[in-house]
Amino acid sequence: MLLLRSSFWASLLLAGTLACSKSSAPPTVSPPPPTVPTATSFTNPLLTVGPDPWVIRRGDTYYYMHTTGGNLVIRKTAKMSELGSAVSTVVWSPQQVGSNQREIWAPELHFLDGKWYIYYSANPQCCGGHRIFVLENSSPDPTTGTWVDKGRIAVPGQDVWAIDGTVLEQNGKRYLLWSGHEVAESEVQRLYISEMSNPWTLVGPRVELSNPEYAWERNGNPPVNEGPQILKHADKTFVVYSASHCSTDDYALGLLTASSTADPMQLSSWKKSATPVFVKNPAGQAYGPGHNSFFQSKDGTEDWIIYHANPQPGQGCGDNRSPRMQKFTWKADGTPDFGTPVAVGTALPRPAGE
Repeated sequence: MLLLRSSFWASLLLAGTLACSKSSAPPTVSPPPPTVPTATSFTNPLLTVGPDPWVIRRGDTYYYMHTTGGNLVIRKTAKMSELGSAVSTVVWSPQQVGSNQREIWAPELHFLDGKWYIYYSANPQCCGGHRIFVLENSSPDPTTGTWVDKGRIAVPGQDVWAIDGTVLEQNGKRYLLWSGHEVAESEVQRLYISEMSNPWTLVGPRVELSNPEYAWERNGNPPVNEGPQILKHADKTFVVYSASHCSTDDYALGLLTASSTADPMQLSSWKKSATPVFVKNPAGQAYGPGHNSFFQSKDGTEDWIIYHANPQPGQGCGDNRSPRMQKFTWKADGTPDFGTPVAVGTALPRPAGE
């Protein structure tokens, strides 16, 4: 990863509590050397640094992104267990003059309507904190071609802090989910949804799906719901999100559940789990596990979660957060069973089909 300029760090410090799970800091403690993997196994972490990991598969290729703070980078690999040796390409850097220059967080790559889109969060230096921006690329391979800036996603009737945009497709419609503030004066992060007319335009209204109401969602300051991720299985649609502030070791994952045919704009369509579904494992050097995404094994028979975690306590929101992945299963009621974060250095079977 490229080192960020000192001016970036100065601006980051000024951001204060607004700089939540995406802020960067130089690593201070590295994980211990992992067990040497074999031809049929791998070990976590996948990379030394990798906050907010995102994976999408297209054909036989996986494309991976994470927060770098200063640009957008895509790693391309045929095997997720070999992410550490994947080809890495810087696909976009901020211009010298523009509105989306600082604190580039939580990029997600989506393939929609025959084109690639990157949704990312950045501080536009004009409007009291972060907003969500979109880039478009018509190349079949997102590491090539030209990325066109489609600008900021405007929320009808609202212009407040917003990060972590992701896309839900349901009932023939498309929606954006994100984490944001209710009003400019509030720093509490809530989950919102709005219908999209195209990959860069919302038609409104904005509907709140979740706020940090339980004690396990309110560790650190401010209270946080962020990083919404879509997971579908059988007749259910899930939103897996990150809760509590990233400065705490108790950053964890929560769960919203709806029918796969329900109207996602109706709050009554969603049931919120009263307890977290993925929490820290101090014995395994996994503190603050969260901001995840999902993928399937190469042969399509296994479901996998990829997430970041710190190897030591008290490391907060910086670059000690490393990406880890593990297979998960499903409970009898159809909800996901993520288990416990696997200990650093544990030899795990590679995803099936690799």
